[in-house]
Amino acid sequence: MNIPETSVPRIVIIGGGFAGISFIKKLQKEKVQIVLFDRHNYHTFQPLLYQVSTAGLEPDSIAYPLRKIFRKNMDFHFRMAEVENIDADTNTISTSVGSLKYDYLIIATGTRTNFFGNESIAENSMPMKTIPQALNIRSLMLQNIEKADITSDETERKRLLNFVIAGAGPTGVELAGALAEFRKGILENDYPELEEEEMNVHLIEGLDRVLPPMSETVSKKAQKFLENLGVQVHLETFISDYDGKTVTTKDGKKFETATFIWAAGVTGAPIKGISGEALVEKANRYRVDEFNKVKGFENIYALGDIALMENKEYPKGHPQVAQPAIQQGKHLGKNFRKILKGAPIEPFKYFDKGTMATVGRNKAVVDIGKLHFGGAIAWFLWMFVHLWFLVGFRNRVVTFFNWTYSYINYDRAARLIIRPFKK
Repeated sequence: MNIPETSVPRIVIIGGGFAGISFIKKLQKEKVQIVLFDRHNYHTFQPLLYQVSTAGLEPDSIAYPLRKIFRKNMDFHFRMAEVENIDADTNTISTSVGSLKYDYLIIATGTRTNFFGNESIAENSMPMKTIPQALNIRSLMLQNIEKADITSDETERKRLLNFVIAGAGPTGVELAGALAEFRKGILENDYPELEEEEMNVHLIEGLDRVLPPMSETVSKKAQKFLENLGVQVHLETFISDYDGKTVTTKDGKKFETATFIWAAGVTGAPIKGISGEALVEKANRYRVDEFNKVKGFENIYALGDIALMENKEYPKGHPQVAQPAIQQGKHLGKNFRKILKGAPIEPFKYFDKGTMATVGRNKAVVDIGKLHFGGAIAWFLWMFVHLWFLVGFRNRVVTFFNWTYSYINYDRAARLIIRPFKK
């Protein structure tokens, strides 16, 4: 693996998401060797993946090289690899490029798409957890519109222009809003042979409202925004099957579609080797104490979406979103500086900074404490927060320019089929 031997503590981090990079940033000046493993050589700003999939942004606007983030740290080492197993008895991890011993192990592997055991949906639907998957959705969307533009079969055209999204959480709501705006701003201008009304966007949710994690006030506002954009919202509807052409629900409804996007849930992404009491199998998350230490282990920690920290305020663990991951990463980094000096450490306490989701141009909803509001102010707040947390100055500038251009011209300049999608 070509990692140099060291006389200082070696800290191995698995996962270059929000939690992993927040942790490393707090240790850059410490006398430790940091080794980061990830399947990709870049950090992904996942909250904006939906904009890549709907041609609003290019992928390099929301991705940043992991090596570049920590280039000033002389004892930082990155390896692009899949971590396959953890041997806690020998303090060793096994990866696709070799094995490595550690003094401390930080697991920040995040989540993966949860299909709830439905193999037909897993095989035929389009998930959106990574940049390659978002690009697949973009290509498929544009390819299907191109096909619809040349077909004379009305039934086939309807299927190609029918877009179905499962899950009305923030990802599903934002996707639906973006697709509806694509229809309004692009379809009639780029495809004069197609009518705007021919493209339909369906949002399907099993619960009784959209944005279930947020307040009822903003949930109602978001649904109204969606319906005003022409999105057809189907609540208390559960999907049972998708064969590649037809979405079938448990109550017998059928949606003919060539584009079915699955945004209905996630589950943790654990690594082989740690099980038993430490792993909550139903959620696929590691049970951790108030210091993010995995139960039953002295030198293994878990952060972010993969960590399940149960307490009175959060009996089912913290929400699997960016803020808990960032805060846990920063807090554990500060605690590690104390651990290295033999000083007492402090328990983690989550500060809820609120939740927000955008539905479209001048349309967003925000929950901050007892404040629940939506509209243009919420939309500008959403833009500011997302620009602030993007990694890298260039990413912020490019994203801001793209948003400004789209706002003025009602355009989505990234509607390119660079890599055609094939099943």
